Amino acid sequence: MNKTKKSDAVANVLKKMCTDLKAQKDQKRKKPKPQREERLSVLDAAAKVLEKAGKPMRCAELIKAMTEQDLWTSPKGKTPHATLYAAMMREERVKGEASRFKKVDRGQFEYHAPKSA
Repeated sequence: MNKTKKSDAVANVLKKMCTDLKAQKDQKRKKPKPQREERLSVLDAAAKVLEKAGKPMRCAELIKAMTEQDLWTSPKGKTPHATLYAAMMREERVKGEASRFKKVDRGQFEYHAPKSA
């Protein structure tokens, strides 16, 4: 064999190997991912609990009720009540009258049905 034929043979072998690897990767990509369970956000869960309760509640009470009703659990956070409080305050500040929450007393929120346009 001369030099050109050897290099062509090597090139063909490498090309076949690359094609095989690409096919294997494509097969791995085509596997459907298992469906994840839809989870509520902490704000959606808090809105549900407040609407159901019909009375103002503190954030710590909301976290406890959300956990008991299996609506939401903290992903290993140390202060989920503080995170919830900040998120509820932010929604009330940003959305104004369209907010789902209304602060009624120090540390207490009630459900506020958003106004429809």
